[in-house]
Amino acid sequence: MGIPIAKEGWPFILIALGITAIVFYFNGNVAVRVFFVLLAVFVIAFFRDPERIVPSGNDTLVSPADGKIIKIENVFEERLLKSEAVKISIFMNVFNVHVNRAPASCKVLKILYNPGKFLSANLDKASLENEQNAVLAESLSGRKFVFNQIAGLIARRIVCRVSEGARLNKGERFGLIRFGSRVDVYLPKGTAVSVKLGDKVTAGVSVIARWS
Repeated sequence: MGIPIAKEGWPFILIALGITAIVFYFNGNVAVRVFFVLLAVFVIAFFRDPERIVPSGNDTLVSPADGKIIKIENVFEERLLKSEAVKISIFMNVFNVHVNRAPASCKVLKILYNPGKFLSANLDKASLENEQNAVLAESLSGRKFVFNQIAGLIARRIVCRVSEGARLNKGERFGLIRFGSRVDVYLPKGTAVSVKLGDKVTAGVSVIARWS
């Protein structure tokens, strides 16, 4: 069975494989060959897109990203929700799966893209200063929430596959970020958080919160 690959990854994979083939043809140095083989394997692994078993029920929200919970705090989300919210931040390193998934079944109300810097995604100010793509959504029960893709230190491209008015099922793929990044989720105040700092989560599988 082949490795599931995100469609956005194929140009990078073909380039990596092409360069590796050229190196093998023109360079007999074993160390150089091994380096480019490992580079190609890394690129393939980065864009892997495995199938996930999404937990049923409309009362839970799943993680939008693979990674580590680096922040849980009460904030005022002023751009889209314009209200107090619970913010959960998930940091993805370069070895995580980088395909992002919808935290809950919802309708996309608004998408706000902001170009910006490429600070390390685990820094607090990355939420404000980095390139990012925020999605305002409304759940089946009418609750509004935000999930925000944030580019990281070496990330240079945010991919969002959905547009305003689209409907997503919980755990459905909606985009990805290339090469290290972060996703912040803003939930209505009072939402019951199911994770803690340092927890490792899996996109579309790990329950991060429950509607109150």
